[in-house]
Amino acid sequence: MAKYKEKTILMDEQTAKRAVSRMAYEIVERNRGTDNLVVIGIQTKGVTLAKLILERIREFENISLPMGSLDITFYRDDLTRLSKHPIVAGNDIAFSVEDKKIILIDDVLHSGRTVRCAMDEIFDMGRPERIELAVLVDRGRQELPIRADYVGKSVQTTSEEYIDVDTADGNINKVSICERA
Repeated sequence: MAKYKEKTILMDEQTAKRAVSRMAYEIVERNRGTDNLVVIGIQTKGVTLAKLILERIREFENISLPMGSLDITFYRDDLTRLSKHPIVAGNDIAFSVEDKKIILIDDVLHSGRTVRCAMDEIFDMGRPERIELAVLVDRGRQELPIRADYVGKSVQTTSEEYIDVDTADGNINKVSICERA
């Protein structure tokens, strides 16, 4: 991967916390509660974001929703370009997706290919009632007809830019636009 340098800070820690809170409230509101709702985070930073959203839902709804994590490595259309030996984190979904309302969570929506891979993998596990997408940053430039239902921040980027979500220690410390160095 090319080297990148920070260009602009999109969100500091407090701004990210507010975005996570807003997304959590919107998820509960649009689904008229939490009945039949499950959350699946896409490895790796989508899992961190999913945990933070679930923590907020738990705080204001007093309920713990089922959560799973999904590794889309083997569903990627560019797998052979990545590495001869890709690192696979594995899936951790201890519930049936059949007839569930799934909130699929990732940190950044760019081309839409990761989300497509995740949906393919979910459908291989069963037929959910519905899948909704939550992302911290929608950077535009989708190559597929995929749009997020819940967005922390939308920003238009160039093909030379990269969104860096710093999730050290299980928190979102900052979100930056970076450019090739």
